[in-house]
Amino acid sequence: MSLDELIRRIPKAELHIHIEGSLEPELMFEIAGRNGVALRHGSVDALRRAYQFTDLRSFLDIYYQGAAVLRRERDFYEMTMAYLRRAAADNVRHAEIFFDPQTHTRRGIAFATVIDGISAALRDGPISSRLILCFLRHLSAESAMQTLEEALPYRDRIVAVGLDSSEVGNPPSKFAAVFARAR
Repeated sequence: MSLDELIRRIPKAELHIHIEGSLEPELMFEIAGRNGVALRHGSVDALRRAYQFTDLRSFLDIYYQGAAVLRRERDFYEMTMAYLRRAAADNVRHAEIFFDPQTHTRRGIAFATVIDGISAALRDGPISSRLILCFLRHLSAESAMQTLEEALPYRDRIVAVGLDSSEVGNPPSKFAAVFARAR
């Protein structure tokens, strides 16, 4: 057995995955086509080549481009289920999944659309999983608090809160009141 095969067969836990960042180029193009969203890259191959990240900014450019195609509950379901199936194929038994509702709500997508699509996939998926709500560091603490308030009716689906996106100039202390409220 090769080392790669051994690693694939070992049971694993994925403790840090940002679900929107798991969106593969093929599915991104499929959802974009269905939702009438134009992508900057003209083909799956061109988009795949752009996945050669050099820094956080280059990753975030693709991340937000992918997130922009997600419009309907079905889109969030398909994105999440695709990740869960890939993870299961690698013998991941459990995943702690981060999601960024602000990325979508600021585009007019309802919080319920995001969490209902993701939650349905987690329920139907082939591995156990938990959901972690993330606040975008580059947005205001007030925006994070508003997102937390929107999330409260769904607290039975969320096990933790965290931060992501651009760290420079956006320390965790900026969100102290949000974390206090989340407790």
